[in-house]
Amino acid sequence: MTRRIAVLDAPTNLGLRPPTPSSVPGCAKAPGALRDHGLLARLRARDAGCLTPPRYDPGDWRPGDGVCHAREISAYSVALADRIGGIIDRGEFPLVLGGDCSVLLGSALAMHRLGEAVGGRIGLVFVDGHSDFRHPGNASYVGAAAGEDLALVTGRGQADLAAIEGRRPYFRDVDVVVLGIRAQDEYRLDLQAAGIVTRPVPALRAEGAARTAQWAHEQLADCAGYWVHIDVDVLDPAVMPAVDAPDPGGIAFAELEILLAGLVDTPHCLGVELTVFDPDYDPDGAYAAEIVNTVVAGLTPVTSPGAVPPRLLPGSTPPPAPAPRRGAGRPPVSAAGGLDPADRPAPEPQSSDDDSPRSAAGFA
Repeated sequence: MTRRIAVLDAPTNLGLRPPTPSSVPGCAKAPGALRDHGLLARLRARDAGCLTPPRYDPGDWRPGDGVCHAREISAYSVALADRIGGIIDRGEFPLVLGGDCSVLLGSALAMHRLGEAVGGRIGLVFVDGHSDFRHPGNASYVGAAAGEDLALVTGRGQADLAAIEGRRPYFRDVDVVVLGIRAQDEYRLDLQAAGIVTRPVPALRAEGAARTAQWAHEQLADCAGYWVHIDVDVLDPAVMPAVDAPDPGGIAFAELEILLAGLVDTPHCLGVELTVFDPDYDPDGAYAAEIVNTVVAGLTPVTSPGAVPPRLLPGSTPPPAPAPRRGAGRPPVSAAGGLDPADRPAPEPQSSDDDSPRSAAGFA
């Protein structure tokens, strides 16, 4: 049997700084751009709709105020966790289309709830060109959740983001594998001190993408399952410049395809999120087409006839998720298993020049 993929749009840009004083980040347009290239049809995926984020408005935020948009990100994360939990409840494989990297908070919350329900720990494979490990313990101030997401989901930072629902951390340090950061990442020594295992680009290339995926599996052998985060800035800007913070020394599309295929080719992979693609830097859609080609090929193990349904350890099937918490004013999935009405197919998020979120960048 195949594993059905459910595609959920999470077009938030709340975790990024404005590209210019008069504009907003464009990564909120990414789900629509990827859908325009036939992503759902090619994956034969169910349309799980769109979770519309709050308005992007930094207001009078200043350094020292904590994470910008923290209240909005927290509420959005609860709602996103509800939606991801509903997808997993149906035995489907969630593919979450961001948006910026702050979507990881919602995914992490969903995974912590799930781990609690099965009596096990859920791990994280963090595929990203940057460690996103800035926090109050290693920086003079914080501000952009999209540059602090790994720190927040491992329990570092302000409680309204790092301890939603009193859960802290969402992922233990020993249950995180970081792949694709640059060799001279600013926070590489902090990751090492925390015991978070990493494989920067030089090591990833030396070992190969397929062996690196297998290595990641082995690092998380004690986990009941794991979630995969992919920031497309893991790619080299020579092939993917349409991101908020391009950094030389990344991998190629072919390597990302092999890595993704290796990571999802197990029933213990519970879902994938894709972040930070910015269509504002892709006027002819060429980079969106490349991303779609890579994702479709990389997810082949999920949709192939021999695919095994998601399985958590211990146990052979995912248990019902715990009753989800309400968030962002949106009705949750019912405890009886009924779908959140927003989990039905929904129109693409609309944007306007004034009000709608658009894409990706980060508060320094």
